Formats: sequence, structure tokens, C-alpha cells
Amino acid sequence: MNNHTTLSPIPLKTWFTWLGIAFLVLFAGKFILNDALPYFGMQESVFGRFWSMKWPLIGHISGGMIALVLGPFQFWPAFRNKYLHIHRKLGMAYISGILIAVISSISLSLTTGLAIHWTWSLALIGLAFAWFGTTGMAFRFILLRRINLHKEWMIRSYVVTFAFVLFRWLTSQAFYADLGTFIETGPTAIWLSWVLPLFITEIVLQWNKK
Repeated sequence: MNNHTTLSPIPLKTWFTWLGIAFLVLFAGKFILNDALPYFGMQESVFGRFWSMKWPLIGHISGGMIALVLGPFQFWPAFRNKYLHIHRKLGMAYISGILIAVISSISLSLTTGLAIHWTWSLALIGLAFAWFGTTGMAFRFILLRRINLHKEWMIRSYVVTFAFVLFRWLTSQAFYADLGTFIETGPTAIWLSWVLPLFITEIVLQWNKK
């Protein structure tokens, strides 16, 4: 009688999924610890020009953090399949966080952003509409029980969510200071942080479709 147990090899797709989730968690975690949490100390030196609009900024950061933290759980197949009821509740929390962040972002864009320059206001509004639009489509398709389309739009939504992290990473690079002042280059960095990743994501999503 053969008592040996044969272990099935882990599919390459599973490895890439886990590596992708690990990368997102580490990259987002670094952003939260270094860039987001200091604002909750409520010190004027941290807020800078945004001090007069500190509460909308706190709402923007809080909603973004909720979405960043909950996003990876929404893409974890084993967790989703085993704890579907929790997956749904986390999904609603994810949407709620984004809604709070979007409202706060529009408030910032029409006040502080406009005071800096109209290009800042336009960039922030563009990001807010992309965020709201991709998340709204994901919500619409889950209500219609069109699961595959829901998954695709959730991916797009999280790519836009990750613009927070990419913006901070991009503007912290050594070469960035040589491109001009932050006021001049900031709006372009905002656009690049979500438009280019979303374009690449769309190519990947459509690549194998017939």
C-alpha cells in the first residue's frame, strides 16, 4: 500500500498573485507609515499650505487608507471564496472609504488646489472622477451579478487608488527636483500616477480577450 502523498506544484499564476499582493502590501504600508500617518498628529508644520483645509485632507487621507488596506483582501481568491460575507462587507467599506476620499478631494481641489493653480484643481478633479467612476462601475456590475466585469472594474479602481502611493514615490525621486518647482510639476505627477498605470492595466485586461 502506497502511503506517500504527492504534493501538487503551485501554479505559476498563484505565485504571481501572491507576489503581487505582497508588493502592494509592502509598498502601500511604507506610504501609510511614512506619508499618511504623520498627518494624524495634527501639527501645522506637517500640513503646510493645507492647514486651513486640514479636515478635508484628513478625510481624503483616511478614505484612501481604508481603500489601500482593504483592496488586497478583495483580490485574495481563497479569502473571498471562504469568507464571502466578509468579502462583501469589506467591499462596502472599500466603497465607503473611496466615497469619503472623493468628496474630500473635490473640496480640496476647489479650495486649496485652485488657490495654488488651476492645473492643480483640474488634476485633483480628474483623479476624483476616475476614482469615483471606476469604483461606481465595479459596484454597478456586482449588483447586476456580472462577476467578471465586476472584478475587472475593481482592478481598475484599485489602480486609481494606488495613485496616492505612486504620486508620493514619484515626487520623492532624486530626479524629480530637477524638473521644476513642486507647484509647476505636481499636476503632471498627479495625472501620471493614475493615467499611465490605468492604461497599462487596460492593455493587460484586454490582451487575452477574444
